[in-house]
Amino acid sequence: MASERPQRPIQNLPVAGTAPSAVPARHETILPAEPDEASSDLRAALAAPDGPTRRDALIRAAEHHPALLEAWARLSEISLAAGEPVVAYAFARVAYHRGLDRLRREGWGGTGMVRWARPSNRGFLRGLHALLAAAAAIDEADEAARCRDFLLELDPDDALGVAAYPEVPGPGWTPPPLP
Repeated sequence: MASERPQRPIQNLPVAGTAPSAVPARHETILPAEPDEASSDLRAALAAPDGPTRRDALIRAAEHHPALLEAWARLSEISLAAGEPVVAYAFARVAYHRGLDRLRREGWGGTGMVRWARPSNRGFLRGLHALLAAAAAIDEADEAARCRDFLLELDPDDALGVAAYPEVPGPGWTPPPLP
């Protein structure tokens, strides 16, 4: 039985050996390094003794350098370790959203790589990791899972070992410390 659709010749097939490459390279965004004064203040804060002294030093660093993503992320980590998951969540949210703003200013359009291997990207990735941990601690399972997936998407090398985390981290889960 003949088809009622008209037959058309096949056109625009690639010539042998000229098939397009399977997957184009993904764009990588690299944040610029922090200003020297901000980096110096962060190093001094991290050198302070653990506990309230380090927390106060990080708060001062964030106050003087509000764009310093790692200060916000470290404040989140300290707060979570101190049993303050809501405070940790708030600090992580600041790091994450300020980081997204910086990535967009650097040409990131919502896709592409932001690798841990680039030291200037670590403040943002640490903030996203802190958000994952804080979201899990307050039982925001959907957000924790999205953060896990986002970290894997941004850094396909998985330098932080996130692929080994539960797919949906919950309140009883604690991530290993970051380097």
